[in-house]
Amino acid sequence: LFVFLFSLFSFGIQKNQKLNFIIVFVDDMGYGDLGVFGNPTISTPNLDKMAYEGQKWTQFYSASPVCTPSRAALLTGRLPVRSGMTGVLFPNSLNGLPSSEFTIAEKLKENKYKTAIVGKWHLGHKKKYLPLNHGFDYYYGIPYSNDMDKINKNSYWSEYKRNELDSKSYNVPLIENFDIIERPVDQTTITDRYTKKTIELINEYKDDRFFIYLSHNLPHIPLYASKKFFGKSKRGLYGDVIEEIDHGVGLIIEELKKLNLEKNTLVVFTSDNGPWLVYKNHSGSAGLLRNGKGTTWEGGVRVPAIFWGSNIKSGVINDIGSTLDIYSTFLSVSGIEQQKNMLVDGLDLSKTLFESKESPR
Repeated sequence: LFVFLFSLFSFGIQKNQKLNFIIVFVDDMGYGDLGVFGNPTISTPNLDKMAYEGQKWTQFYSASPVCTPSRAALLTGRLPVRSGMTGVLFPNSLNGLPSSEFTIAEKLKENKYKTAIVGKWHLGHKKKYLPLNHGFDYYYGIPYSNDMDKINKNSYWSEYKRNELDSKSYNVPLIENFDIIERPVDQTTITDRYTKKTIELINEYKDDRFFIYLSHNLPHIPLYASKKFFGKSKRGLYGDVIEEIDHGVGLIIEELKKLNLEKNTLVVFTSDNGPWLVYKNHSGSAGLLRNGKGTTWEGGVRVPAIFWGSNIKSGVINDIGSTLDIYSTFLSVSGIEQQKNMLVDGLDLSKTLFESKESPR
């Protein structure tokens, strides 16, 4: 009885606290790309530690095996078909996430959260579809995939040289709020800049409740790493990219601890879909799973997932969860009601996170 009451009391505290939330969403990372998920050659000590201290989910699924729909599902908790975001958007696309949809950011902002997105949006690059019109207070990032807006017709492989990285063939813009501030963006430094911007925002928002959505453009091709990480991994350039992302996650966790925010911040790390296998050694690994991105085989939609912080019950969770569930879970933990008259497909995972109960899936 005491254990039950303590568990219930602890979970109640979590709900009343209205936690901070950070999602680290990577692009095209495979199920088998992290050390803690079995990769033998890519070093990911920070994400491994995050998994050991928090929860590692072994059967976690994206709602789609490609970019745009997977992001729509993450932010709305609804299957992509409900929002019309069923295919990948391109620089010549005219549409985007409908204003009728409710995002995590909108619901949290209504409840006095500071909200920001750093990185890839890919839910419409026209002004009316950009993040500030979907509940975010601040946006800093690339509006779609980093291989779009190609300036020349050279193949990816013909341009790649192992001793040199140059992103000038891709005319992708870096946007701050509604304004293009760099074009083409220097992608060799983009992972580092995303990490630094996230840390800057944590410090800016530290006295408020906040939601930061860090959406890395990488390891989607073309692959780029900064000078500090280029050529350092045993897994080649792909490994360099993952190790730089891992380093960034470590810096973010370190900053949260420095500011004494780790007890009231929930951090989620996962991927939008599986690896883009057609790019061979420039793609990730689905481990023992079949196939990858673009397919609904396990390798296309089953993704690594780690939940950390805020008194989460540490351990390995072998139950099923989904990116669809993050919306419902964040709102539940914050004590926020979901919108009425709109079907939400996500489920609340909070009892699994805080009480080690069985997943509702």
